[in-house]
Amino acid sequence: MMTAEQLLAAHKANVETLFGMTNKAFEGMEKLVELNLQVARAALAESADSTKAVLSVKDAQELMALQAGMLQPAAEKAASYSRHLYDIAAATNADLAKMAEGQMSDVQKKLMSVVDTAVKNAPAGSENAVALVKSAVAAANNAYESVHKAAKQAADVAEANFQAMTTTAVKATQQAAAKAPRRAA
Repeated sequence: MMTAEQLLAAHKANVETLFGMTNKAFEGMEKLVELNLQVARAALAESADSTKAVLSVKDAQELMALQAGMLQPAAEKAASYSRHLYDIAAATNADLAKMAEGQMSDVQKKLMSVVDTAVKNAPAGSENAVALVKSAVAAANNAYESVHKAAKQAADVAEANFQAMTTTAVKATQQAAAKAPRRAA
């Protein structure tokens, strides 16, 4: 069994991990707020410029060309925003996962230490129970590793899909913007 000092140390480590993870989450939120403020500032400035440009238009063809010219940059900016948003979320998630992995590794080591101590102090004839406990711990570790690998693969697939979707959306917008001036002419 764990001593009072060991319990206190474990509790202290858990509290430190909790605060570390909370700080990482706040860092991610700060980056998100900063990104949104930058986007809002840029959108306000672009809105003013667009309004001025629309007010200076002389005819319908010029208006159509102006609209077509605004379409592609807007799509690219939306894709860029999505990319930055994804990067912030992925970086924050990676930091939190790294901290959780470190904590999980520490918990596994401590559990194995407790199991080993219990095995050494087990009475004679309890070999089957000891083998069962060791098997259960090994199965839990394997299950954790499998879930971790599956989550990593899912994240990799999601990132690849996000990249493909962004590229497709930007290309479609570029094609639409290229066709728009020809229709207006």
